[in-house]
Amino acid sequence: MTLGQRIQELRKKANLSQSELAAKIDISYPQMSRYEIKEVQPPADVLKRLADVFGVSIDYIVNGSLEQKAQDSLDDAELLSQFKEVEQMDEDDRGTVKKLIDAFITKRKVQKLAQ
Repeated sequence: MTLGQRIQELRKKANLSQSELAAKIDISYPQMSRYEIKEVQPPADVLKRLADVFGVSIDYIVNGSLEQKAQDSLDDAELLSQFKEVEQMDEDDRGTVKKLIDAFITKRKVQKLAQ
């Protein structure tokens, strides 16, 4: 999901039109439209006002949630689902899974170096 799409989604959840949101954050309607549709990056002060209106962090507006980041960067739906399951485990079990993954990654790196 892009920054513009996140702004649009938050605006719709807040039941605001583009012009209403523009008025709340003290910018013009055309500029608000550019942020949502043309993917123009708002300056820091506008991001702050948007975050305040929506009750979210600037980081969320710019980058999305951790889950969205994971979905955007992982093509393997099964792997993403497995990571979600691991996240629900207790700390000891998560640590064990992380060690196993780390060991496998290290093994692959060593194999590549040996080639």
